[in-house]
Amino acid sequence: MKRILRLNLKKEYFDQIRNGEKTEEYRLVKPYWEKRLSREYDEIHLLCGYPSTGDMSKTLIKPWAGYTVKTITHPHFGPEPVKVFAIRIADRLSQI
Repeated sequence: MKRILRLNLKKEYFDQIRNGEKTEEYRLVKPYWEKRLSREYDEIHLLCGYPSTGDMSKTLIKPWAGYTVKTITHPHFGPEPVKVFAIRIADRLSQI
């Protein structure tokens, strides 16, 4: 059975990943994400929002490529630098 990390994204970020413009997805360093990312995965399923069951046009599947911890400044997190998990989005892309 495949181990899958599912990430729900805003449409803006989903489109950037689909178009190859965005190569990392960020999550704040918090216990919730530490626990989730401590596992090994086979794939990442990137979802545009919270699509209806069976709406596969809003799902991208990528192979798991790991993550790094970074400090970034990003409008989504406010004006101050924050520590994040930078989840790598592998080059190979498939859409179901």
